[in-house]
Amino acid sequence: MSANGSTDWELHRNFLAVLRTGSLSAAARSLGLVHPTVRRRIEELEAQLGTALFTRAPSGLIPTATALRLRSHAEAMELAAAAFARAAADDQAIAGPVRVTASEVISVEVLPSILASLRTAHPALALELSASNRNEDLLRLEADIAIRMVPPSQGALVARQIGTIALGLFARHNLVRDLPESFEAVVARGLIGVEQDNAVVRAMRTAGLPIRLQDFAVRSDSDLVQLAAIRAGLGIGICQVRLGERDPALVRILPDLFDFALDCWVVMHEDLRSVARVRIVFDRLVAGLLAYVRGDSM
Repeated sequence: MSANGSTDWELHRNFLAVLRTGSLSAAARSLGLVHPTVRRRIEELEAQLGTALFTRAPSGLIPTATALRLRSHAEAMELAAAAFARAAADDQAIAGPVRVTASEVISVEVLPSILASLRTAHPALALELSASNRNEDLLRLEADIAIRMVPPSQGALVARQIGTIALGLFARHNLVRDLPESFEAVVARGLIGVEQDNAVVRAMRTAGLPIRLQDFAVRSDSDLVQLAAIRAGLGIGICQVRLGERDPALVRILPDLFDFALDCWVVMHEDLRSVARVRIVFDRLVAGLLAYVRGDSM
C-alpha cells in the first residue's frame, strides 16, 4: 500500500484480467504481457492488501471471497482510467488509433471497402479492426466503435440504427442446376450451418422451419468458414443477401420461404463523440453501412 493508502491502477488492471480469464497465462495474453509480470503484480497486490486473492485449482485460479468483494471497486477504477485516457486525448486531430469491432463477415467482407477512402483522406489514422462475434465492451474501452446486430443494452452509448441486413439461402450455381422447391429438399442437398444453436437458427424454428443441428451436413460456428463453404460448393448455406448477390457464382434459393434479417447498429461511447478521429470513423461507417444495406455499389 502506498503512503496515501492507494494502490497502483496497473496492479488492479492485472487483477481484473486474472479474474476475467481465470489464469495468469490467459491474463498475460489479454494484456500483452508475459506470465511472470502478471504473477509478480498479483503477488504485489496481495502483499499490499495483506490477503490472498486467488487459490490454485486444477481448472485454474479461483478468486477468494475478498477478490469477489473487490471486483466492483476495481471495475469502477477501470472505468475512471478509461475516461481519464479519453479526456487526455487530442480531441481535434484526425490522427491516431481508432479501434472498430464487428462480426467476422462484416469485418472481412464489408468494412475494408467502406474505410478505404477514409484512410486515403486521413493517412494519420491508425484503424484497428477486431473481427469477432463477441460483443466487446465499449464502456471499458475494449473498442471505440462497435457494429452490432443487436440493440445496445448499456447506457452512456451513442447508437445509430442502420436498418436490417437481409439473410438468404445461397449455393454455388453448379451445385443446384435444378433448384430445390422445399426446405426439406435443401436439407437433402446438404445444408451448411452451425455447430451450436444461434439466433438465426432459433429464428428459423420460430418461423416454422423444423431445423435441427443434425440437419447440417457441414458445420462451423465461424461465419467466415460457412461463407467459404458456400463459395466452394460444399452445400447450401445462409449468408447476407448483399454478399450473395454480388458474387456471380452464387444463386439464391427459396427467397420467399427463407427471408430473415439482422438489425444493424453503429455504437460508440458518448465521451468519444467530440473526439474528431473517432467521430469521423463513426460517420463514415454509418454512411457506408447505410449504402450497403440499400444495395448501393461501394
